[in-house]
Amino acid sequence: MSTLAAARADNFYYPPGWDPSKGSLNKFQGSHGALGDRARKLHEGILIIRFEMPFNVWCAGCGHLIGKGVRFNAEKKQIGMYHSTKVWSFVMKSPCCQTRIEVHTDPKNAEYVIVSGARRKVEAFDAEAAGTAELDPEGRQRVMADPFSKLEHQDEDKLRAKETHQQIATLRQDAEEKHRDNYALNKQLRRQLRASRKEEKARDEHRQRLGLPDHVKLLPESQGDALAASAVDYGGQKFKQNWQHSRRSIAGSSIFSPAAVAAATAGARPRKGGSRAGAAQQPGAASTGEARPPRQATSGKKRRLDAAVKLKLSEPLKKGKA
Repeated sequence: MSTLAAARADNFYYPPGWDPSKGSLNKFQGSHGALGDRARKLHEGILIIRFEMPFNVWCAGCGHLIGKGVRFNAEKKQIGMYHSTKVWSFVMKSPCCQTRIEVHTDPKNAEYVIVSGARRKVEAFDAEAAGTAELDPEGRQRVMADPFSKLEHQDEDKLRAKETHQQIATLRQDAEEKHRDNYALNKQLRRQLRASRKEEKARDEHRQRLGLPDHVKLLPESQGDALAASAVDYGGQKFKQNWQHSRRSIAGSSIFSPAAVAAATAGARPRKGGSRAGAAQQPGAASTGEARPPRQATSGKKRRLDAAVKLKLSEPLKKGKA
């Protein structure tokens, strides 16, 4: 088996139940060869192909715009002849609402025709708005037919070509100067990228210090933003004076409430005066022969008095914490 046909024959698998009387392998296995499932309607003259929409169309079912270049699995079928050229029909379903769209070829005008299921989008072209020149083939032919007009336009064409040649030469020289040193251009670009990355990193760190979430992006500072912020007025000098006065009054006031201080002072003074009076009367009592109170009882009263004063002073703080 040295021939190519024999070598290719070795690559086929013949099932045990197959014999030459049952036809080809594809017929025996129920397959369509290389076409595969795309040829499942081949007995009806239909082949499944990938069809690309040749222009923008509006879907007739839902009004959805189907853009040029969108591809479909279309059923291709021959429906006629134009001289020796076949006329094909392509049937597909729109991706939005599954509307059946049918497109025919038009060999006479070298165009596609929407038969049903869609409507071609009309797109007018304005040469002036697009910044292009609109050619006039008929006028060109008339000029070339007249010898004097032809000579005149040839001179104009030469002048226009000369000016265009100078512009092209200038653009080419500019491009060569820009791309002469690739290393320097690459170095400059990488420097700019490093600077932009450093700025972004600094803004991100500033955002983290401010406690802002990750989805908030700080923009670069600008002079316009600074001027707008400085123009905001929160009350002028009066506001600043009131604020400073409030801060001074808060700093000079006590952390205890006036009621608690007055209550603690009123409860502590009589006992201290009584103890002093008792102490002042102690010598007289001794001279008259009266007994002096025990020292342990006096120290116990003093401890109870100190505890009462501390309790009175701590009451406002406990309420504030609560």
